[in-house]
Amino acid sequence: SKQTIKRVWKSCAVSWRRIRKHVKHQPDPAVYQSKREALEVLREEDRQGIIDLRYFDESGFCLVPYIPYAWQERGETISIGSVPSERLNVLGFMNKRNELDAYTFEGTVDSDVVICCFDQFCASLQGPTVVVMDNASIHTSEAFQDEIPKWEKQGLSIFYLPEYSPELNLIEILWRFMKYEWIEFWAYISFAHLIQYVEEVIKNFGEKYKINF
Repeated sequence: SKQTIKRVWKSCAVSWRRIRKHVKHQPDPAVYQSKREALEVLREEDRQGIIDLRYFDESGFCLVPYIPYAWQERGETISIGSVPSERLNVLGFMNKRNELDAYTFEGTVDSDVVICCFDQFCASLQGPTVVVMDNASIHTSEAFQDEIPKWEKQGLSIFYLPEYSPELNLIEILWRFMKYEWIEFWAYISFAHLIQYVEEVIKNFGEKYKINF
């Protein structure tokens, strides 16, 4: 029976869960280890209150459903319409204390958009801040690099992660929760409902919506 099969698999330390995507390439081992050790130093400084360690990234939300399965009555199938959709982009600065500064944008995210978000974030800094981010082209462009000295004078430094290591950027966990864990069916009724859902999470992150890092 299915129950017997489940018991057998569980006895073999196997569980039913979502398959995750992974990057195509692997980071250089030496660079990865060096960056990971440096990041741990920053995490300790964050725990001691010396710096505010933020994790930055962008993610997009649209009406193509992310929900892969749900409890359903036998003989009935829940379906969600999948149609061409607009895209809502979210750019966020998150720390492990469930504090989030996020900006939404309906349109293409380029270096100019990222620079604008960094400028706005810098205006509200409470102390020395380090932003962890990946090496996407919009994060390493000449236009972005030209702005770094200005932000450093305002108290913000940037820590680039090694290539192909998204697991080191904790804000990826937030995107995963928003797309797979917290989202409800009503968010897919329309693009307006999706925007409402995303804005609700942003507004209530740290209270109604929390991540136990």
